Parts: sequence; structure tokens; C-alpha cells
Amino acid sequence: MSPKTDPIQSQRRLVAVVVTYNRLDKLKDTIARLLDSPDAELSAVVVVDNASTDGTGDWLATQGDPRLDILASTTNRGGAGGFEMGMRRAMEAHAPDWLVVMDDDGRPAPGALAAFHALPAHADPTRAWDGVAAAVYFPGGGICEMNRPSRNPFWHGREFLRTLFGGGRSGFHVQPCDYEGEGMQIDVTSFVGFFISADAVRRIGYPDPDLFIYGDDGLYTLGLSKAGGRIGFEPGVRFEHDLSTFQPKAGEEQAQRGRFIPLWKVYYYHRNLLLLYRMAAGPWFWPAMLVILPKWLSKVRVHKGEQRAFLRLMTRAIRDGLRRQTHVPHADVLALAEKARSTAD
Repeated sequence: MSPKTDPIQSQRRLVAVVVTYNRLDKLKDTIARLLDSPDAELSAVVVVDNASTDGTGDWLATQGDPRLDILASTTNRGGAGGFEMGMRRAMEAHAPDWLVVMDDDGRPAPGALAAFHALPAHADPTRAWDGVAAAVYFPGGGICEMNRPSRNPFWHGREFLRTLFGGGRSGFHVQPCDYEGEGMQIDVTSFVGFFISADAVRRIGYPDPDLFIYGDDGLYTLGLSKAGGRIGFEPGVRFEHDLSTFQPKAGEEQAQRGRFIPLWKVYYYHRNLLLLYRMAAGPWFWPAMLVILPKWLSKVRVHKGEQRAFLRLMTRAIRDGLRRQTHVPHADVLALAEKARSTAD
């Protein structure tokens, strides 16, 4: 990444990209929160409706705020396809200096966009970022674990040793104490509250829409870091991730923990994670696979009644991941899952 990338300066032109699919109640809250920000903080909001069937399109058609730019996809392109579509529209139609991306259930906390514009990069070259990861919390205040940014342990000795000697996810993710710090450089983050400069987008392009779901954000942000871009975790920029939609119903938590529902998600999760591991581990990829693959295969235990189908999807995911084959239509993945299930039955 060129060192000429401009640092964040106050009141640069910021455009939000929101991807939604059948979560109208969450989307309404997110749009309202975004539009609470004045024009000087947020110039436009690009909303990608991924062929929702819950009335989302009808509701969006009634919204009159001139900052809203609604894109209606004719098919569900998944999160990856939605972000590619929305980021491309933002870059081509709204002349942004920066983009900020989020799912329909993720939204800036009050004051978050002002905090972004106030980042002191112009006075502190060590914080002249190409991308910024917000600190993401649950609405109740706890740190949202799934959105904790990380540093690639294969690039950093401290994180490698901490992970190797029992740290697990905490070995390479930012620590809870870092949420009270002054900011730090990271390598990987999620697409909930991720800010990226337009210059960086022009240099590295857009997320791979063929990934569909899972890992698109990790591959994109790690790719930015690998290309020389600098991503900062800035605790003063806070986002909320309202995950209540995904809380299990009474009595379901133990039965569903670790189980992929619907089953076709097995394919995307493992194929895309394999691609991410390859990028992260580099020459250590194959030794890492000796540890990772047995853990993946052990998940068959929680898929009682569809274990053969699980293994067939897993096998195809590993094969395609090793071949770097991502151009697999979603309809083909659904058909593969259905065939695997019917054959197993």
C-alpha cells in the first residue's frame, strides 16, 4: 500500500453501506441511527436489499431521505455479494473519501461517526490508517466476541506464542483491555463497523462476491493488510451489534450449538475459512491443516441424522478450498446439500 494514502481528517466525505436480508425490524433501527447523523458526518447510505421476502423492499420504497440509495438485488447474493454490490455503487455514484460497512443488525453507537471524523491521524502518523475497525458491543454493553479484531499470529511472534500455548481465540484477537486503550494496528476485522478509505478500495478492489457468506470480511481485510495497508482498531469509535435475532429459543441452545442450520452452510464456512487460513499461514499452511482438519471432521458428532451429508459437504468444501475454487453458484451448493441429504437418507 502506498505511503501516500491520506490520513483521516475531520469531516471527510463518508458513505455507509448496509446489506440486508429479511431482518426489516433490525434494518429500520440501523437506518434510523445512521440518518440521525448530520450530512457533514454521513453523506449517503447505500442499502443493498438481498431479495428480501419480508416486506423490506416495500418499506424501503416509502423512505424519502435524499441520502438513501436503495439497490434491490433480484437474487440473494449473500453477504459477500451484497457488500461487493454496495461498495461498488458507493464508489461509483457517491465520490466518497471513506466507506463504512455494516450488516442490517449492526449500527454506529451515538456519536460514533463524529468520533471517527475526530481521529487524530493528522497529528499522529502512527495512526494514519487505511482502514479503521470500530469497537463492537452488544446493545447491553458487553464486547461482541464475533466482531473482535485480530492480529495474524503467523505474522507476529507474541500472538503466535500466546495462541500456541493455549490462548485459543484470545491468543490472536485484541484483548478486552485494548478496548480501553488508545488504538492499535490490527490485521483482520469484521464488516460490522469497518471503515475503509476510497484510496484503499481503488488499490485492492472489492470483496469476492463468490464467497457468498462467511469469511468474506476476514479475507478482504487480511488482504488489505497483506498488500501493505494499515488497519487500526480504534476503541473510541463504537458500534452496536444487535444479535438478539440469533438467540436460541428455550431448550434449543445445547441441541444446536455447533450445528450448521441449514446444512448447506457447512460448505461455505469451511471452504472460505480454508482460504483464509492459507492467506494467513503462508508456508505454515500445511502444518496448520494437520491440526485444523481433524477438528473440523469431529463436528460430524453434532449432526446426528445427517452425518453422511455433513461429511460430503465438508469433503467438497475442502476440495474446492484447496483448489481456490470459489465460483460455485449458490443454487449448486443448495443442490449439493439436498443431494447429500437424500443420498444419506
